[in-house]
Amino acid sequence: MTSGDVVGTVGALWRFPVKSMQGEQVDVADLDSSGVVGDRAFAIVDRESGKVATAKHPKKWPELIGCRATFTAAPRAGEDLPPVKIDLTDGTTLLTDEPGIDDALSKFFGREVTLARAAPPDFTIDQYHPDLEHLDPEGHRDELTETKLGAAIFAQMGVPSALPEESFLDVMPVSVITNSTLRRLGELTPSSAFDPRRFRMNLVVDAAESGFPENAWIGQALGVGDESVIAVAMPDPRCVMTTVAQPDLERDPEILKSLATHNRLGLEVADGGLYPCAGVYAVTVTPGVLRRGDPVRLA
Repeated sequence: MTSGDVVGTVGALWRFPVKSMQGEQVDVADLDSSGVVGDRAFAIVDRESGKVATAKHPKKWPELIGCRATFTAAPRAGEDLPPVKIDLTDGTTLLTDEPGIDDALSKFFGREVTLARAAPPDFTIDQYHPDLEHLDPEGHRDELTETKLGAAIFAQMGVPSALPEESFLDVMPVSVITNSTLRRLGELTPSSAFDPRRFRMNLVVDAAESGFPENAWIGQALGVGDESVIAVAMPDPRCVMTTVAQPDLERDPEILKSLATHNRLGLEVADGGLYPCAGVYAVTVTPGVLRRGDPVRLA
């Protein structure tokens, strides 16, 4: 395929206002240099350890992914973010700007936490590595590790960051997956439901090709709609979070096992080894407005 060729359309558009909580599917979203505006705008931080709460450690934060976060109004590029409504799994509803929200969240999670708007300078999480073959090239199995994310991971590698220092995003501003990848994984592992909610991507592209078409987009730019352009930089390595139970989806270790079997890819930012991947990471080249139904073209 060549520049200008349509590779698909935006079938779904997502943002996740609070890291590791359920997000919201939207028809329109602004895109700026930091990603989809409002995506991972907040996160829960454990006051004792200083680490960011994540469903990558499901034993410590079992309720986190069951909570839902939605903006009370559409966030816009260059403007202050509107409050976010948080629906906890016990039926409680909170607003991010209400007094006492940290106390309410601490009571819910059973530990002292803060709802943070900016990532700590040394953005660190606890990440559980399941006991699966070919999952982690470094050999971690049934093990908990401290993992750097966001700007901290780039600082650890000694290279310029793709993210602002305050960002709660894992690695890069934009994440993309195709329905072709989800469909192919379902064909290869028919006992599992490869629901896009397991993968928590910004753009789900209805792709023209079958198989894993986004793997071929790495190193290329994509035009989305009339104005936005993103550059696809690397595969998206997957973790235990794809397997955990969430509303209407049961825990399913076979999700990650299938990726480790059928789509292991190398990462330029890592020292050798192949990782189970699904989807790709991208950076913003030209900001704009993303819309469901937008054509996606090679730029």
